[in-house]
Amino acid sequence: MTLEIKVGPPQLAVHQGYTVMVSDPDGQISVEGDKGLYFLDTRLISAWAMFADGVPWKLLNGGALSASAARIYCTNLPILTAGGTIAENTLGLVFGRHIDGGMHEDVDIINYGATPVCFSLELAIRSDFADLFEVKGKTVTRRGQIRTDWSPEKQALTTTYSHEDFSRALKVTAINQHTAMTYANGRLNFTVDIEPGASWHTGLLYDFASGETWSKAPKQAVADYMSSDAMKAQKRWADSVLKVETENQTFATAFAQAIDDMSALRLPIEGTDHLQFVPAAGLPWFVALFGRDSLIISLQNAIVHPEFARGALLVMAQWQATERDDYRDAEPGKIHHELRRGELAHFKLIPHTPYYGTADATPLYLITLHTAWTCTGDRTLLAKHLDTAERCLAWIDRYGDRDGDGFQEYETRSPVGYANQGWKDSGDAVMNVDGSLVQGPKALCELQGYVYDAWLRMAQIYDALENRQRAGELRRKAAVLFDQFNATFWNEAEGFYAFALDGDKKPVMSIASNPGQCLWSGIVPPDRARRVADRLMQPDMWSGWGIRTLSAGHKGFNPYNYQTGAVWPHDNGFIAQGMKRYGFHDETCRVAEAITRAAGYFAMDQMPELYAGTQRDDSNFPVQYIGANVPQGWAAGSIFSLLQAMLGFQPDAPNGKLYVDPALPDWMSSLTVRDLRVGAMSFNIRFERKGGRTDFAVIEGPQDAVVRRSMADWARGLRSGS
Repeated sequence: MTLEIKVGPPQLAVHQGYTVMVSDPDGQISVEGDKGLYFLDTRLISAWAMFADGVPWKLLNGGALSASAARIYCTNLPILTAGGTIAENTLGLVFGRHIDGGMHEDVDIINYGATPVCFSLELAIRSDFADLFEVKGKTVTRRGQIRTDWSPEKQALTTTYSHEDFSRALKVTAINQHTAMTYANGRLNFTVDIEPGASWHTGLLYDFASGETWSKAPKQAVADYMSSDAMKAQKRWADSVLKVETENQTFATAFAQAIDDMSALRLPIEGTDHLQFVPAAGLPWFVALFGRDSLIISLQNAIVHPEFARGALLVMAQWQATERDDYRDAEPGKIHHELRRGELAHFKLIPHTPYYGTADATPLYLITLHTAWTCTGDRTLLAKHLDTAERCLAWIDRYGDRDGDGFQEYETRSPVGYANQGWKDSGDAVMNVDGSLVQGPKALCELQGYVYDAWLRMAQIYDALENRQRAGELRRKAAVLFDQFNATFWNEAEGFYAFALDGDKKPVMSIASNPGQCLWSGIVPPDRARRVADRLMQPDMWSGWGIRTLSAGHKGFNPYNYQTGAVWPHDNGFIAQGMKRYGFHDETCRVAEAITRAAGYFAMDQMPELYAGTQRDDSNFPVQYIGANVPQGWAAGSIFSLLQAMLGFQPDAPNGKLYVDPALPDWMSSLTVRDLRVGAMSFNIRFERKGGRTDFAVIEGPQDAVVRRSMADWARGLRSGS
């Protein structure tokens, strides 16, 4: 008998768009803590509890029905009432909630006893209207005024927060109730009177307001949410994306959950008909427009849903910086990092309006533009975003390379800016060999790779636009950077690249995962790529659950720390794609197995943002990082990166081709992909492992459009312009 182990945080989340409610598993929100209902970066509900004559309910079971809906089953503890004691486990309480604009709750109570019962059902709701940043930092400051208005006629309680021209509001309205709702002593109350075998019901609508604009709760009951317009739209989206079939149930389940996560993390784009979306970063802290995150997720989704790139390119262009603003670390042409809508951002008490403290989003924009074009073949994308791309290229030259030495460096100019502006952006993420923090400006190795890759991809775009001069210029710049990078960052004794150059241009030789992403960008020459891959697979870096962010031999290593020893699935996905680029199929499959297997241990097979870099053996399982975002866009997308790597996915929609370089692992003998879209073409393709070779057959779609080509040949073509 095999015992199934599932790990994950004890919480229940429902969310849609910019709204997320995170509660305890019983649906309650305790007064202390960071859980709550968040709407546009403001916590509208900071405490939520239900009682029967002051007695709390006992949880039986609770869980999510989908990303936007949940149902909780409870029973009663002994309740001493005026009519006598209601025995324990006599009552069944079922309440559910779902979010679609606002939030709808249904409360149903059944009397399984032999005698009538009568008690007061009390709902205690508190609203602190705290800014998300202050909740996360545990430093909540009340700046405005809170007012509560009760309307017996409308059966509605409205709580409003006002601070000068900033306001948020929550309105709770009872509908379809068996008895009238009253409000007293800070609680909503219902008199519940139930005969034996009978039931009692009420519905609650939660409307949210930002200023004068209200997000209305759905009238549809939770039991009927599957037939709601929102769920139908979600199903249409799921039906349109890539699907996989494989006998490896672990991978199949992880892929299906990743699709669900991506569907749930879609943010509608303001000013559109909401048919276009941009992916959010993750729950609960990162339901916002992020530059780096949305672009990376779009790259991961190239094989699954290339339209994410359309949304990301559009939104990033709208927020591209036009002037220098040191408080926000903004410079002309820079792609933003994070946009927030809460009170602190409104009054510019934080720089996230948006904040531009990211060194990598700007080259990633160019990589995403090229990927979107090769996946869709849509030439109008190039015309629409070419001016934005040119501004990105200008930023790379003028501001990305701060001192004109040919490398990309970063250092915040803001008094509240981020010290680290690569994807490892925690304060302690970039350390010297002795464990001390690296002083800037810092030139991360992977930043050089991103720019190298971006220049080559933009050169290919300019070739297509018949601007040979611009294409040649960018290829020459890429060649110079390639030589300079390999002369400066490479350490022959280590057989590895420096993590970064510090402010004095000295190489930082801490062994970290960052050079693995240099494989992904192609800035590593083939004769060194093998040594880089081998170093990443050494025991100090390879945990068995994935590649660690920092070597276990480093003085600052901590497997439970955010970016100095933990395993990040998205990092591993990019590294696996990099290994595939150089033809290292076995290493690619080892990484894919580790990440996929880890996913199977987490609740709902839902990949968390990161997990501990502890060593894998036959007697343990992966350990989730405390506070990891779940679901998280990068983490979900890592499964798609691994799929791209194993299949050697090379879309060429402009020329009506799909090139593949498949190599399935020994733990997956066959894999069928369905609804794989490349431009106007759609394919169903079966891949099958036979001995040491993976063959493929096109089941549906133009057969002559799918061609085997090694990833190494693809990379050579990108470099040469052929």
